[in-house]
Amino acid sequence: MLLSATPPPGARPARELRLFEEAARHRGLTPPRTHPLASITWLGPAASNPALAFRVSGDPAHLAESVRWIEAAARLPHWGRAHMPDHDLDAGWLLHHLSLTLRWIGDDLPEGVRALLRYKLLLQGRRMYEFAVASEGRWWSSSYWQNHNWICYAGLATAGYVLGKQEWTERAKDNLGTVLDLMPEDGSHAEGVVYWRYGVPFLAAHLDLLEEAEGIDWWDRGGFMSRTFRYRLHQTAPGFAFNVDHGDCHDRRSGHSAGLYYRLAARYGIPEAQWMGDLASGELLWQEAAESGVRPGILPEAYLEYLWYDPSVPAARPTETRAFFPDLGLLAARTDWDDDATLVSFKASPGGGHRAWETAEKHRVEKGWDTLNQGHHHPDSGAFVFVSQGAFLAVDEGYSNRKRAAHHNLLLVDGQGYADEDRYHVYRDIPFERQARQRDVLVADDCGWAHATAEIAAMYDPALGVRRLDRTLVFTPSGRLVLLDRAEADAPREWTFLLQTDRPSEALPDGGRLIRSGTATARLRQFAPAGTRVTAEVTEVEANPTSSTPELRLTRTLHTLRATTARSADGLFLTALVPGAGTDAVRVPCAEGHGVRLDTETVLLSPVARRIRTARVDADAAAVLLTEGGEPYVVAATRLELDGRVLLDVAEPYTGKAG
Repeated sequence: MLLSATPPPGARPARELRLFEEAARHRGLTPPRTHPLASITWLGPAASNPALAFRVSGDPAHLAESVRWIEAAARLPHWGRAHMPDHDLDAGWLLHHLSLTLRWIGDDLPEGVRALLRYKLLLQGRRMYEFAVASEGRWWSSSYWQNHNWICYAGLATAGYVLGKQEWTERAKDNLGTVLDLMPEDGSHAEGVVYWRYGVPFLAAHLDLLEEAEGIDWWDRGGFMSRTFRYRLHQTAPGFAFNVDHGDCHDRRSGHSAGLYYRLAARYGIPEAQWMGDLASGELLWQEAAESGVRPGILPEAYLEYLWYDPSVPAARPTETRAFFPDLGLLAARTDWDDDATLVSFKASPGGGHRAWETAEKHRVEKGWDTLNQGHHHPDSGAFVFVSQGAFLAVDEGYSNRKRAAHHNLLLVDGQGYADEDRYHVYRDIPFERQARQRDVLVADDCGWAHATAEIAAMYDPALGVRRLDRTLVFTPSGRLVLLDRAEADAPREWTFLLQTDRPSEALPDGGRLIRSGTATARLRQFAPAGTRVTAEVTEVEANPTSSTPELRLTRTLHTLRATTARSADGLFLTALVPGAGTDAVRVPCAEGHGVRLDTETVLLSPVARRIRTARVDADAAAVLLTEGGEPYVVAATRLELDGRVLLDVAEPYTGKAG
């Protein structure tokens, strides 16, 4: 598709219009004569989109436009200025786009321009190749789970196929095979949605090139590519315009790649991906382009939308409302897909996810290589994001350079977050054993409930003596949230519960807090412990999201609610977060365990002792989840007696519907 500029058969008038509009978008600009300090990634698609438009239409105005940007890029002595000139993203982007440009319109270029472009691609490709060889085992050359690796090698591969440089394509192909073998099979990505949409299209482009140039089909190798749309889908906020911002996210509106959606839809027959592609390239396109903090953004992907769109793939609106991605320990649940729906996203895993963490340790031990670049990962295991009524109510920090647990919806111990935090590479050089994980996961569309327990004690400084810090999160069928935090330490500690919001929360007469975001509201009620010290403060988070533009600064203001206990060796928080008005949360009296009733829904929890005793329930279980008039659900249960009737009695712990 990419090399031959041949899309799947069928009419594509909307995609053609997008291509022609993008091809003309820069006509009023003067190409730079010297290298700007900022990134020049955009110069590549400024040449490739009009080149493809010329191939499609034969309009000489598109050819002339492509020539303008070819000459501008080719005459710059280096690709990239502020950070790693010739050896990083600027060079990778331009190698990819300008090599395709040469392939598509090389015979139509003036002879001098064609010779200049070919020479420049040979020069830049050699620089990139030599750097990749020299830096093997460090930085992007062997950072298999990182967008720089995917983009730079895809650029090298594109140049190699167009220029006939087999040593470049072979090295890039070897790297691609390793990446596909090592990426998580569940399709999740630890860098977050924004870097997913920035980097994964280049994996798809490389696979496209490999299949067309060498006849090698690796689309199903490793499983990541076939499942990764599902990960992206479940990190979509209600209304589809915004994204959940775990990991480094410049903003909440930088998550769409219509071209990638179309390619995944075509390759794997995913109707929801086709539907999302139509939405992203249509209704959502210009607002994303205007508000996204990622450059060059979604508009330059017009060439991918044209070449990767397959009109034979049916489109269907998403319906699945629950998902769990075990490698990243990511649970996502929503009430439905309407604009005012309620969503929670909750994660806990080692840095980079289980496979990356374990494989990178092998690389360190066996090769002495540092392959897991963690600059875009956060100290956020146990944290959650909560969205309802079209607004973010419990929020994440987005992008930061000095990453801290205190910027997330997490817990502090004696005021401290994770060990070795407050830096960019928050997981670098920490002990292999310092891992978080999820257990006792219940997630299924047919039940409406979602449950998981995050184990995060290992993430804190060993000097604090934290033996246990478990957070259990329950999402009810109607979209209410119940949290149980259980903590144990070798000595008395202050335990602090954190909640981050976009606006200051308000104290309520009954001791709860009201959270507002626009017209959306939620009430926070904390049933335990009694006598906490509650404070509210402003937290400023600052970041430079790209080393290629050193002067760029992003600042996000968080409003942080802190509830801190008296010093105790045991800590416990029982919290309910209820969106909207009307329903209130009430504590359920329990002889053993902890419970909350929310109108017709009851949550009973005992994640450690696994013994629940109430007036109605006698259970040996981590959780019993009840809906009035509905079937009970249990988590890690061996016995359940409800209203005097035994519904479950088994030897091995069972999770699911009981009775």
